[in-house]
Amino acid sequence: MDGKPPGPGPHNLITDVAGLKVGQTHDPAVRTGVTVILPDDRAVCACDVRGGAPGTRETDALAPDTLVEAVDAVVLAGGSVYGLSAADGVTAWLGAQGRGYGLVEGVPKSPVVPAAILFDMANGGDKAWGEDPPHRELGRRAVAAAGLEVALGTAGAGYGAMAGGLKGGTGSASVVTFDGFTVGAIVAVNSWGSVVAPGGRTFWASPYEIGHEFGGLGAAGLRAAPDQWGSAKRGDETRNTTIACVATDAILTPAQAKRLAVMAQDGLARAIRPIHAPFDGDVVFALATGRRPLGPEPNYTLGRLGALAADTLARAVARAVFEATPWPDTYVPCWRDLPA
Repeated sequence: MDGKPPGPGPHNLITDVAGLKVGQTHDPAVRTGVTVILPDDRAVCACDVRGGAPGTRETDALAPDTLVEAVDAVVLAGGSVYGLSAADGVTAWLGAQGRGYGLVEGVPKSPVVPAAILFDMANGGDKAWGEDPPHRELGRRAVAAAGLEVALGTAGAGYGAMAGGLKGGTGSASVVTFDGFTVGAIVAVNSWGSVVAPGGRTFWASPYEIGHEFGGLGAAGLRAAPDQWGSAKRGDETRNTTIACVATDAILTPAQAKRLAVMAQDGLARAIRPIHAPFDGDVVFALATGRRPLGPEPNYTLGRLGALAADTLARAVARAVFEATPWPDTYVPCWRDLPA
């Protein structure tokens, strides 16, 4: 791979990062779903939270000064606070496989499974689950189904999502550098802000598009007056969140992974306008599978990877909305419905 021009990995998915699988499932009746990012081995992980209304689990444990330096999976889920139980199902499945952080010999290991959730509770699905929300079982099913293929659009954690006034969804993308590093991203887009410029169908992320991965329209339609947001949600629709995970095959410390997550957040700003509002819960995780050393200039290489993570996340956001389709037997505005 060394010396080749940079471009997407073979599948243009986060699973192009060596050592990663993804599992997804959803419930059409409830209009919610779960996405699980599953490393083959425990992976260094960090998290950056920018939204004003986040919903998370175990993110404090990812700080560089804490005991546990690696995780067993990362969960993205719909369902608002109920969706955090998806990580319970993933944790139980991992524990049954003997995976996790070993504390004491002879007792079950403790899987470390950070998670973030988005609000898809007002999308018309059946939320009358009483004391038995479906997300724990969805999490267990998702991790058990993990593989290299990733369904985009109305799937996984983005199944019930809306991106501004358009159908949101799950997106993924990857890039391989000239010197052989791979960077990938996966995102569930449930944004308050718009992913397209006002008056047309041009994605804000269009300058970063590779080939025709989300329509190939180019950037000529990018324009907006001050306070003009296009297909953003109305001011009273304040239940939103975009949650994501970026990954690389580089060997990173927890502090370096944190920097990768911080830099990757800029990808959301490149693809969604506005972003990180008081009622957004935007969260980005960063995973490192530890296959390639950073080399003789580690800070420079880390900076490159962070910049690529932001671009790749922006592309993943656009791909999520580009691939989104309506729920069964329901009309919901989609990107493909916009006038050409």
